[in-house]
Amino acid sequence: MNAVRTLRTAALAALPAVAAVHAAPVVSTFGPLRNRAMPGLSGRGRPDHVALTFDDGPDPRSTPRFLRLLDERGVRATFFLLGDQAVRAPGLVGEIAAAGHEIGVHGWLHRPLLLRGPRATYGDLARARDAVGSLTGRRPVLFRPPYGVMSASAHLAARRLGLTPVLWTCWGEDWRARASPVTVHRTVTADLDGGGTILLHDSDCTSAPGSWRATLGALPAILDTCEERGYAVGRLCDHGWPPARRRRSGTPSAHGSSTVP
Repeated sequence: MNAVRTLRTAALAALPAVAAVHAAPVVSTFGPLRNRAMPGLSGRGRPDHVALTFDDGPDPRSTPRFLRLLDERGVRATFFLLGDQAVRAPGLVGEIAAAGHEIGVHGWLHRPLLLRGPRATYGDLARARDAVGSLTGRRPVLFRPPYGVMSASAHLAARRLGLTPVLWTCWGEDWRARASPVTVHRTVTADLDGGGTILLHDSDCTSAPGSWRATLGALPAILDTCEERGYAVGRLCDHGWPPARRRRSGTPSAHGSSTVP
């Protein structure tokens, strides 16, 4: 009994340390620190280029409007898809890929990974990766965590699954109920510089209802500002990112995904 009691006491004493290790990567959520100290995780790329990324889709109500606008402007982007959204709109996933956009995963459900253990985290990412891969015929290689919050479990799961995490250098705060085309454009361009990665949302499934309209309204002005500043706009795979030394064989393709082994 004494041995059992000792083991239980030791386990309880170790819990804070385990929790601290699990949560340590959350520091990357702080944008200014991440942009300075973690350029790879921020999606920092070519200085003459800006990567345009969208989260939370696909959404049949809104994503097609973004696809039309991007087609009109001759711009391709990176879409981080939620697995449960993707399986509800498989045809739309195909449209995104057919248009030449890059596809990554945003998890299966939009839940904070910091509150999930290793098994649940791995299962969520694996399910999303496999579902999106089956819909496109190409296995995704990019991953963006919900809310931009990483954990030790998320890093380990991503590595095991061949996924590279990427966050952003600037965003539009376009999920807010009070967002407007003017505020989204102003917020993005305040921190926009060459080599940066823009985060926007093509769906309001986890945002204020109708917030995607502000994003769509701001997008032409954002693209105009990039052009005025001399930045080409495109996908992360056009961004010189991830670095070649971190890519696996067969990645990325014209759709920014690796071929299925």
